[in-house]
Amino acid sequence: MELRPYQQEAVESIFREWEDKKNTLLVLPTGCGKTIVFAKVAEECVRKGHRVLILAHRGELLEQAQDKILKTTGLGSSLEKAESTSINEWFRITVGSVQTLQSEKRLERFDKDHFDTIIIDEAHHCVSNSYQNILNYFSSAKVLGVTATPDRADMKNIGSFFESLAFEYSIAKAIREGYLSKIKAMTIPLSIDLSNVGVQAGDFKAGDVATALDPYLEQIADEMMKHCQNRKTLVFLPLVATSKKFKDILNRKGFNAAEVNGNSEDRKEVIQDFENGKYNVLCNSMLLTEGFDCPAIDCVIVLRATKSRSLYCQMVGRGTRLFPGKEEVLLLDFLWHTEKHELCRPAHLICANEDVKKQMIKKMEEESEQMFDIMDVEKDAESDILRQREDRLAEELKAMKSRKRKLVDPLQFEMSIQAEDLASYVPTFAWEMAPATPKQLQALEKYGIFPDEVQNSGYATKLLERLHKRKDEGLATPKQIRLLESKGFVHVGTWSFDSASRIIGRIAMNNWRVPNGINPKEYVPEE
Repeated sequence: MELRPYQQEAVESIFREWEDKKNTLLVLPTGCGKTIVFAKVAEECVRKGHRVLILAHRGELLEQAQDKILKTTGLGSSLEKAESTSINEWFRITVGSVQTLQSEKRLERFDKDHFDTIIIDEAHHCVSNSYQNILNYFSSAKVLGVTATPDRADMKNIGSFFESLAFEYSIAKAIREGYLSKIKAMTIPLSIDLSNVGVQAGDFKAGDVATALDPYLEQIADEMMKHCQNRKTLVFLPLVATSKKFKDILNRKGFNAAEVNGNSEDRKEVIQDFENGKYNVLCNSMLLTEGFDCPAIDCVIVLRATKSRSLYCQMVGRGTRLFPGKEEVLLLDFLWHTEKHELCRPAHLICANEDVKKQMIKKMEEESEQMFDIMDVEKDAESDILRQREDRLAEELKAMKSRKRKLVDPLQFEMSIQAEDLASYVPTFAWEMAPATPKQLQALEKYGIFPDEVQNSGYATKLLERLHKRKDEGLATPKQIRLLESKGFVHVGTWSFDSASRIIGRIAMNNWRVPNGINPKEYVPEE
């Protein structure tokens, strides 16, 4: 199988990271072929003579991994689950159930160096004791964790185990490059009160959400009558009882709705019937968040309010796969009302910056019942926030003028070059959280950045990478930016080094005053 460009880049990045790190992470959105990528990684490990263990926590994921490895690489694999064992099998790849392998008795069947490589599917689960028992036993193995887009809480947790992020491919980039369906969202002006819903294990209590949701189920079904009758719709609900109740309501309204849960004996048959068109709505209570693929789904409704971005992305991701004739996936978003906690909304799928997210949510709520392409909404929101930032930057620059400092404040540099990734950066891995090294601080000062404002090694690394790249691309230096913005010029961070040098030369020849006839706020350099 020929890999997509980003998949090939991911495989190469993983092996580069393993050259000097033991544990690394791969982040790929749902529908972007993470199983294919780790199958290719496993194939390369086998080619090197290594034994590979692929860990997953659900039967569907184990079956999916075995099937994809065979189809992608032609390699068979043994199964370590319940009565099935890989002991004495000649396959170099073993697909293992965490529930089975976590027991000391099961682990002791293997030598501690039996596996050279361990791949963890849905790696956000790996900090649990069951996974750690296995990883600690096979402590010499290289580890790859694979997960869909995680939220910051997930990254903070798994960052305590993984040493680096080998490769990340965002939902937004996948949509732009045509590998995922466009996401169109519509905010429905139906306010659901969550103010009395409690929190457990970092997320809303499912039982409380179900209680809060119950009075609105009829109205939600009525809204679905307006927007979903000609769509294949997947609905996520907080409890099995709520899921069953909503299915009955939908059928009374004229939908062909079905429901599946962990105890459904005919689960596979119902899902197959949904895929084949017998049902046009499938309700479930958190069952189909992982390992369920039905590319024809073109509408997703999340009625299980959550604070977890990774969970929200997994639910919406069931509808983002490409399918012939499918133009987009529609995401119906209701006005969840909560005073104490932020919950995930469509903006959280593609946007990391808090200010931009809030602006997107505000716009969609103000113009409810309109269908928005969330990529377009993000672009407009970014423009609004950029204008606000420029106003704040003007105030910062006034304050900076009074300083006798020759070096550039990192905040000024971020805002000048419009660096979203720097502005929203949060350290994840242990090495990122450590203080910046003397070597990093010295390099930053050499570039013209005031190093005292750099709080950690991760931020220093990203800042230096950006500075190296700008130098290679011939863009304005931090010192040029500081000087020209102190004179009132704007967007200097987007100028070339030569353009900045020319205008600085003219200012210097004019006794360090802006020459007559030049309006700094309107000045656009000639490249």
